[in-house]
Amino acid sequence: MAISAAISHDLVKGVFAPNISEKGELLAGKISMAVAIAISGYLGINRPGFAAGTVALAFGIAASSLFPAIMMGIFSKKMNKEGATAGMLAGLAVTLFHVFADKGIFFIKGTEYLDLIGGKNSFFGIIPEAFGAVGALVNFVVAFLVDKVTKEPPEHIQNLVEGVRVPPGAKAVDGAH
Repeated sequence: MAISAAISHDLVKGVFAPNISEKGELLAGKISMAVAIAISGYLGINRPGFAAGTVALAFGIAASSLFPAIMMGIFSKKMNKEGATAGMLAGLAVTLFHVFADKGIFFIKGTEYLDLIGGKNSFFGIIPEAFGAVGALVNFVVAFLVDKVTKEPPEHIQNLVEGVRVPPGAKAVDGAH
């Protein structure tokens, strides 16, 4: 349910279709919930590996998609949604491309394409479970570049980000006790 709410409200309504009706948002939530259930069921039946590997992949995917956007969103007042979205998609795509090359597309045995990437662990010896770090680097670079060629966020958004970094009413620390 959390995934469907995040997709329907935050992604569909917040990014792709801000004027979507409540009925449309509800439909997007139902569709995303059905997809999440199908993917969860599939991964439950066709486990991608032992638990530690699965957790490592999950953290790698989070690192490649969410971490850079959150960091730049907090520490850069001028980071915009276009840059953050492009970075997230690029980081996720690079990570999934490498993971699926080794583990198979959606972890289906026989769908690996290691020859396309030059063999097992061919990218500086990085294993698929750790490839999220490379995806995060790609995310940072793409987000930065897209941010530089697109319009900066409105002033009220920049003020909001500044308020997150330095809460209103907070005093400067001068070292005196």
